[in-house]
Amino acid sequence: MANPDQAKIDIGVVTQAERADAAALQNAERTDAVLAVLRKTLGQGAEIKTISYSVNPNYRYPREGTPVITGYTATNTLQVTLNDLKLVGKVIDAAVQFGANSIQRLQFTLKDDSAVQAQALREAAGKARAKAQAMASALGVRIVQILEADENVSAGVPRVFGVAEARASTAAAPTPVEPGSIAVRATVTLTVGIGQ
Repeated sequence: MANPDQAKIDIGVVTQAERADAAALQNAERTDAVLAVLRKTLGQGAEIKTISYSVNPNYRYPREGTPVITGYTATNTLQVTLNDLKLVGKVIDAAVQFGANSIQRLQFTLKDDSAVQAQALREAAGKARAKAQAMASALGVRIVQILEADENVSAGVPRVFGVAEARASTAAAPTPVEPGSIAVRATVTLTVGIGQ
């Protein structure tokens, strides 16, 4: 188990209008406001990037006939990477207050999981060796060599939260966020040579 030291938040701005250019313009204005408050909250060195952008028609489907375009939806999704987990709630609140209306994902991760993976592998290898020794002893044989060792390491699914729609409220309490722990799992399979 390891405590996460990084968070990634996908923050969306969704706008609708009768025309595609109007939806895109409204979206650009609101996204600029969100970017400004994020940079103010996190500083100019903040890690913020656009991960998706779309302008799509909205359709009404009559019982008979062809679908009719009723307007357009523009969506701009930003991903904010934080190394200070205490700022997660503050970032969400600031973004929502200044125009974001979709918090699509919050993911807690490890910046570098190599040390935790190595520890999990050491523990798994030790347990695999102990089990092989126990089996050999029970069979009345001894392990003379390790012929093969296969490993598989996976960082357990980080805690991920999805939120369909965010609501802005200046009187609301700050968004509480608990990062929890990340499980890193390692499996070691040994093939051993045995003798008397």
